[in-house]
Amino acid sequence: MIIGEATQQALVGEDFSLINAIIVIVTLIAIDVGLSLVKLRFARIDALIEGTSTLIVEDGRPLKKRLSEARLREEDILLAARQSQGLERMSQIKYAILEKNGKISIIPYSSG
Repeated sequence: MIIGEATQQALVGEDFSLINAIIVIVTLIAIDVGLSLVKLRFARIDALIEGTSTLIVEDGRPLKKRLSEARLREEDILLAARQSQGLERMSQIKYAILEKNGKISIIPYSSG
């Protein structure tokens, strides 16, 4: 999407130059590929850029400090539990994990 916008600006803007558009596109692609390679090679940089998963409920108990750091409320966890697992109470949740993409994964206690 950024490449499309950059191309549009280069071709439609005041500077009507194909060379400038190509330079912008190649630069954006090089940055994207470069960052991907760096993230693959260095786990700490990947964690810094992408973040890490965070355990926010353990054995039915919310981890208050982590919830606060993630700016979440218990209601957010219960909403995710209802939507994904049909769970109604915190005590039914074995683990809840705030994933790198911002979604909350719910692992219920096994029914067996």
